[in-house]
Amino acid sequence: MGHVIRARLSAVLLSAALLFAGLALPAAAWATGAADFPAQPPASHVLDDADLLSRAAGTELDRRLQEFGGDHIDARLVTLRRLDYGLSLDALGEQLVERWSADEPDRSLLLLLIESQNNSAAVVASSDLEGQLPSELLSSTAISTMGLPLREGARYRQASVDALDRLAVVLNGGEDPGPPQLAERMPIETNIPTREETQSSNAFLWVVVLLVVGTLVPMITWWVFSR
Repeated sequence: MGHVIRARLSAVLLSAALLFAGLALPAAAWATGAADFPAQPPASHVLDDADLLSRAAGTELDRRLQEFGGDHIDARLVTLRRLDYGLSLDALGEQLVERWSADEPDRSLLLLLIESQNNSAAVVASSDLEGQLPSELLSSTAISTMGLPLREGARYRQASVDALDRLAVVLNGGEDPGPPQLAERMPIETNIPTREETQSSNAFLWVVVLLVVGTLVPMITWWVFSR
C-alpha cells in the first residue's frame, strides 16, 4: 500500500513540475536578444515577430519603408514581444544596425523598433546619418511621435506611419514638424454619478437617517413609558 501511495505522489509531483515548465518556457522563449535575429537583413522590410500588424498594414508599411530615403537608406520595422533581461530597446537596435550594416556598407540603416510588452519604441540609425537625422530627433520620434499612439491604444501601424512621416520631412530638408499634439478632450456628459457623487449622496442619506432615528426614538420611548 505504501509503495502505491509513493508512486502516485511521485506522479503528481512530476505532473506539477511539467506543468510549471510548460508555463514558464513560453514566457522565456518570447524574450528577444540580437542573437534571435538573422545574421543578414531579411527580405521583407517589416519583421513582425510580435504579430502586431494585419496583413494589409504590414504590406503598406513594407512599401513605405522601401520608398523611404530612396536608394541610400535601408529603413526597416522590427517588432518583438519582450526583451532579454537587462537589454534596452535602443541597445538592441544598435546591435542590429551593426550586424546588418556589414552586408550593405554603401547604404545607411534606419530601424524602427516596437516592443509589445511595454508598448515602447526606439528609433536607431547608422552613425553616418547623424548629420541628417540627429540622435535627439530619433529619440523624440520614438518617445513622443511613436509613444503617443502606442499608449493611447496600441496603434502600431499609426505609430510607424507617424514616425516615417516626421523623419521624411527632416530628411528632405524641411523643418522638424515635432511630435503630434495631444488633442484636448472635452468631458463627456453622463447621467451616471461619479464615485465622489455617490459617496457624497450616501453620506447625506446617513445623516438624514440618523436625524430621523434620533428624533423618533426619544418620542416613541416617552410615549411608551407615559402610558
